[in-house]
Amino acid sequence: MKKLLSYILVGFLWLLHWLPLPVLRALGGGLGRLFYVFAQERRNVVLTNLRLCFPDRSDAERVAMARQHFIVFAKAFLDRSLGWWASKERLQRLIRIQGVENLSDPEGRPIILLSPHFIGLDAGATRISMYVVACSVFSKQKNPVLNRLLYEGRRRFNDAVLLSRKDGMRKIVKAMKDGRPFYYLPDMDFGPKESIFVPFFGVQAATIPALSRLVRLTGARVVACITRQLPDGYEVEVMPAWDNFPGESVEADTEFMNRFIESQVLRMPEQYYWVHKRFKTRPPGEQRFYP
Repeated sequence: MKKLLSYILVGFLWLLHWLPLPVLRALGGGLGRLFYVFAQERRNVVLTNLRLCFPDRSDAERVAMARQHFIVFAKAFLDRSLGWWASKERLQRLIRIQGVENLSDPEGRPIILLSPHFIGLDAGATRISMYVVACSVFSKQKNPVLNRLLYEGRRRFNDAVLLSRKDGMRKIVKAMKDGRPFYYLPDMDFGPKESIFVPFFGVQAATIPALSRLVRLTGARVVACITRQLPDGYEVEVMPAWDNFPGESVEADTEFMNRFIESQVLRMPEQYYWVHKRFKTRPPGEQRFYP
């Protein structure tokens, strides 16, 4: 029964990709408003994150930001149907990209495409995949139907290498040395085992220090990729490679990365992935923020 329902959901999403973008976005806006009302647990997570990261904002301002977050989040969710099934020509019109020249290094060094968790993340990855054959980390889904959809969707335009977190750093390094840029999502709480605590908006956040370690190991350049949702599609900004990185220590590098992500969040705060429990893991002795 569960598998049948999954196929029905996939069929519904397939139908959505035929809709004009304004209609799809209107549906997404309505869905986001419903999510805000009925997804109480996630609403509380979003409001908690906003309270921690924007203590200077009023309650009313944070509630308005949370409402807008659920709307853009739902729009991005339905927009995934375009990435999975819309024609390449349509996607090129809807997802514009700046800085394509930064996707490769003129001296042939490996590239790490640093892509923080904004709601346009998947649209950006789809557009970038039209230019480079990258490697990335893929989290296997429990539902086999959805797992196949997500896996094949990420490999739609080329033979991208999708690795499991269990594969460890060795396979990532090998793929990078084979000439594949690493599309790296740096800002989720994966627990205390491999994390260090560095500030994120002034709050100690468990952060994987893999960016610094990979750069030190491979000599890679870090190129930030930021995707913004717009009323008529998405805009992907591929920034120039970072200078003077890595720095004096892994800890300093990881703190620098978090400060960079903060600067991008401030550009479009409602589009950051606030539904994630970013501060779930706490330093010893500190209180928990989420129920």
